[in-house]
Amino acid sequence: MPIPSDPSDAIDTSRPSLARVYDCALGGKDNFEVDRELRRRINEAVPEARTIALTSRAFLVRAVRFLAREAGIDQYLDCGSGLPTAENTHQIARRVNPEAQVVYVDNDPTVAAHSRALLADNDRSHFLDADIFEPSRVLDDPLVREKLDFTRPLALLQVGTLHHYDEASRSRPAADVVREYVEALPSGSFVAFSHFFDPEDEHSVHARRVQELLGSGLGSGFFRTRAELEAMLASLDLLDPGLVVTDAWWPDGPRLAPLPAAGRCVAAAVGRKP
Repeated sequence: MPIPSDPSDAIDTSRPSLARVYDCALGGKDNFEVDRELRRRINEAVPEARTIALTSRAFLVRAVRFLAREAGIDQYLDCGSGLPTAENTHQIARRVNPEAQVVYVDNDPTVAAHSRALLADNDRSHFLDADIFEPSRVLDDPLVREKLDFTRPLALLQVGTLHHYDEASRSRPAADVVREYVEALPSGSFVAFSHFFDPEDEHSVHARRVQELLGSGLGSGFFRTRAELEAMLASLDLLDPGLVVTDAWWPDGPRLAPLPAAGRCVAAAVGRKP
């Protein structure tokens, strides 16, 4: 898909974009040399780093499929949606329910440009250009309130987002951001969550290397401990198997090869609001 040439969607190609680096890791084509260079640096430091991107995307697919099919959720607020790729939230959900409603939220200019082009003729998928780390602005936005019905359960997706939240610069704990979103959700709603994970064992070295590289090129990327992640999810009832490494959350089949070390450095969970 070509990037729209609308001047209002100007894209800075002199600095790497988080969304474009992720797209590059997934094998996408919507990225530039500056993004590919950062990806190469990450791969040199941690050759298995691509595993983190792939497992996060695979978790999104499994989680949305579960929410649509088993939980009967037909409306989604997808925060930090990233660049459109194969297997977007609306595509996954609509295989189960063609009437599923999705609002994507992101404030990366590249994401905004591509998402507007992709969703222009889609009357049940919408894009909001907003900072996902300012919950009140997202939740109070007229588009969100018009397209999502907060009188009945919905799904909030925070998949691969909050590890880019810098608590020091924002002067607010990441757990408070999650709590504000959850408080606004109707009872019976779900949250799908994944996050960079410091396992506090021999695999932590991989987490530290990636965190250092992200800090030098993209501004932030924090690998948090189990205790820190559990604090973010404290207001939810976590579904079995709880907070686990991403590949262990209801995999599609048995694992035939050992889990790569990098795969132990991203965790996921799905929780329900009581």
